[in-house]
Amino acid sequence: MASSLICGEVQSRVSSVLNRDVKQCGKKHMFDSNEETCWNSDQGEHQWVILEFPQFVKISELKVQFQGGFSAKTCRLEGFSKHGDFTEIARFYPEDDNSPQSFPIQEAPVVDKVKIFFENSADFFGRIIIYSLDVLGDKAS
Repeated sequence: MASSLICGEVQSRVSSVLNRDVKQCGKKHMFDSNEETCWNSDQGEHQWVILEFPQFVKISELKVQFQGGFSAKTCRLEGFSKHGDFTEIARFYPEDDNSPQSFPIQEAPVVDKVKIFFENSADFFGRIIIYSLDVLGDKAS
């Protein structure tokens, strides 16, 4: 059974943080289980999140909660393969609302790093706001 792959050993990077204010708007807030905090990107197209896992994993589901009005219209999940290249795993299309959303990932390859591209935003300035992000799957043997 799939479980959360997010743990203290997962390294994360983001494309930007609103006004570089990592204390109030930083990436750590996507993973803190606090519904009062969030990652808030700065303006601009093509925002992204990179997650680097401590071991190889097989992803089965992505869970995300945006702030309505600041969600992505189109998202692309890419994985870093054993061969050293990012390859597309899946595309998904979130609703523009505040509810938690789940996106099953079919037949994902074994990876140790993923990049989630938010290709376009519902916000005119391209900002993305995420209250929670979780990746479910299994550790690869």
